[in-house]
Amino acid sequence: MPRKSAKTFVLDTNVILHDPSCIQQFQENNIVIPLAVLSEIDQFKRGNQVINLNAREFTRTLDSLTGNAIFNGGISLGKGKGKLRVVITKGLHKDIHEAFREDTPDHRILSAAYELYKIPKSTGKVILVTKDVNLRMKAKAVGLLAEDYTTDRIKNVEELYSGKEIVENFDDNILQKLYTAPFEVSADEVFSSIESERISNKYYVLRNEHRSALANYNQDLELIRRVDKNNTYGITPRNAEQTFAVDALCNPDIPLVSLTGKAGTGKTLLALASALQVRKKYRQIYIARPIVPLSNKDIGYLPGDIENKLGPYMQPLWDNLKVIQDQFKESDKNHQTIQTMLKDEKLVVEPLSYIRGRSLQRIFFIVDEAQNLTPHEVKTIITRAGEGAKIVLTGDIYQIDHPYLDSQSNGLSYLIDHFMGQKLYAHINLEKGERSELAELASNLL
Repeated sequence: MPRKSAKTFVLDTNVILHDPSCIQQFQENNIVIPLAVLSEIDQFKRGNQVINLNAREFTRTLDSLTGNAIFNGGISLGKGKGKLRVVITKGLHKDIHEAFREDTPDHRILSAAYELYKIPKSTGKVILVTKDVNLRMKAKAVGLLAEDYTTDRIKNVEELYSGKEIVENFDDNILQKLYTAPFEVSADEVFSSIESERISNKYYVLRNEHRSALANYNQDLELIRRVDKNNTYGITPRNAEQTFAVDALCNPDIPLVSLTGKAGTGKTLLALASALQVRKKYRQIYIARPIVPLSNKDIGYLPGDIENKLGPYMQPLWDNLKVIQDQFKESDKNHQTIQTMLKDEKLVVEPLSYIRGRSLQRIFFIVDEAQNLTPHEVKTIITRAGEGAKIVLTGDIYQIDHPYLDSQSNGLSYLIDHFMGQKLYAHINLEKGERSELAELASNLL
C-alpha cells in the first residue's frame, strides 16, 4: 500500500524521450507508465538521433529494474522512493471518448491517467506529467491535474549568469596597475574596492572618468589580469563582450565555454575563428548543430538525398566559415589552410548526430544552436570529452525550435546555471549585434 502522502505521476512519452532518467526524479512518489507510452517509445528505438538513444536507454533501464518480476502492484524504485508500474487500459474511458472522440496515443495516455484519477482508493493525487502544453490543457479540461516536467528547469532565466560585470568609478590607482607590466593585480586588492562575488573566469569592464580596462578573474592564481583585444584568424572583436569571448575561447585552461546572444552577435563566427587560431593544439576541429526537424520527421519532405536534405540546416556554418576565408586573399596561406583542413578532415562540419560516437580526444568541438538540446543531451556531449578536448556551446536561449523546450528548460540555460563558478568553465552573453545596423534594429524591434 502506498503512503497516503505519495502522489501518482503518469508520464507521457515526451518526458521519457526528454530525460531517460526521469523515473528517478520523483522522490517518494509513485510512477505510472501507460502501455501506450511503451508502444510509442518502441517506434523511436531505431536510429542514431539523440531521441533514439534516449528511447533505448530508457528501455534498458526499465528492463534492469524489473528483471524477472511483473508489474502487479508496482516495482520499487529503491529506498525512499515510490513504485513504478505499467498500466493497460481497454480503449478510451467513456468520458475521454465523449470529449475527444479520436483514438490517438495522446488520448490513450490521457485516458490511462483519467482512469486512475477516477479510482479514489489508494493512488493518492494523480498528476499527468507531459511536455506537451496542448495535452496539459486537455487534461485540465476534464478535471485532471497536469504539469510540465520541471526537474531540469532553471528558476529564473532573467537572472541567468552573464559572465561579465561593469564596474563604474573604479579606483584609478588599481586600474593604472593593469596598464603596467605584468598587467595584473591581486584579486584581494580589486575585490576590496568593489562589491562583487568571486566567480571563476568572470570578466570585468573596470572604468572611471580617466580610463578603462577589460579584465578577467583567475581563481587559481587569485589575480585580476588585463584582457586585450586581439585579432583572431582575421576576425577582430568589435566590443568588450566579443573580446571576452575570444579570450575564453583561446584559453587552453578553460575546456568548456558557452556563448549566448541574439542573432548577429558573432557567437558562431568567433568560436570558429578562435578554433582556427589555436588549431595546432588540437587534433581536429568539429563544428556541429542539432537537426531538430529530424526528430519530428519533417526532413523527409525535403527533396534529394541525405546531403541535399541536411544542406539547408548546415548552411549557416558554411557561411561563417566563408566570412573567415574572405578576410584573406585566395593566395594567402591562411585562406589555403582552411581548404587543406577541410580536404584532410581536420576541420569537419556535420550534423550533431553524425559526430556521436566519435572520440573527443584533443578535439575543439563547437556545438552551434545548443539551445535546441535538452539538459540530458548537453550532459551526454560534455561527459564524452576526452583528454585535451575543448567544448564550446553557442546559442540564443530565446530562439528555440524544439517543440518541448523553452528558455528555462533547454540544455544551454541549464549548463550556464549549473556550471557558473567552475574553474574549467567560462561563459559570455553577447549583447550587441554586429551584423549590420539594420539587422540589429530588426532583432530589437521584431
